Amino acid sequence: MSNKKLILIINCPDKAGIIASVSSFLFKRKFNILESSQYKDSKNNQFFMRVSFASLENIKTIAFKKLKSDFLIISKQYRMKYNFFEISKKQNVLIMVSKFGHCLNNILYQWKTNSLNCAIPLIVSNHSDMREIVKPYNIKYKLLKVNKNNKLKQEKKLYELIIKNKIDLVVLARYMQVLSPEICKLLEGKIINIHHSFLPSFKGARPYNQAYLQGVKIIGATAHYVTNQLDEGQIIEQDVARVDHTKTLKNFISIGRDIESLVLTRSINWHLEHRIIINENRTVVFN
Repeated sequence: MSNKKLILIINCPDKAGIIASVSSFLFKRKFNILESSQYKDSKNNQFFMRVSFASLENIKTIAFKKLKSDFLIISKQYRMKYNFFEISKKQNVLIMVSKFGHCLNNILYQWKTNSLNCAIPLIVSNHSDMREIVKPYNIKYKLLKVNKNNKLKQEKKLYELIIKNKIDLVVLARYMQVLSPEICKLLEGKIINIHHSFLPSFKGARPYNQAYLQGVKIIGATAHYVTNQLDEGQIIEQDVARVDHTKTLKNFISIGRDIESLVLTRSINWHLEHRIIINENRTVVFN
């Protein structure tokens, strides 16, 4: 664990001297800052900071708990919410999927090629369609069929699986079921969802068909954290592609799925690298 890379995340009321105090704290403990990003939200006078750092010495271990406790003096001075993370420590990610596999495929490919620094102990689905796609990756596939009569019972099983597998992040990779407000509250800031960006214009089923019939000129996707308000969680990332009259409905769907896959994977990666800080109903993303 020589020169282990660490991350410090800070959120506090803005005040002069924060950056100098943090830098001095790390320097005195013989750490070298590798990357530093900061942002002030003038609207609510909040300061956000992400610092990546490593030891200047060739040491085997870092006294992680002592580092956190030592930082309490600074955190109290500036009324900080803060946390330290070991970037090498892989987070456990649970993927949930229904019948559309484009986002799942991209996540698994990125994971297999080590572009996503995480472990995927489990994939949960309310359908068996994606089982064969998952099989070559040797990841456990859990089928939890959902209907109006067993929804709460199955969600209880889901939460038990999350606890049992020590899941750090849940990814809804086109999982076509609405999670209850209770589980959304329990996992606040730990569930990422992806959907098209046609809302609120084209709600409900077959949004690409609706958009095609209306002749839209932009197709997009939105990744956001899940809250107990449907599709109103803090937005992490969005992207778009222009379309014109020559594009068919099939083109619309294909382009949309590509964007969804890219936007979701990007958001997962930023979350795993601790680049996202929730700021009320928005996010600060140090990308």
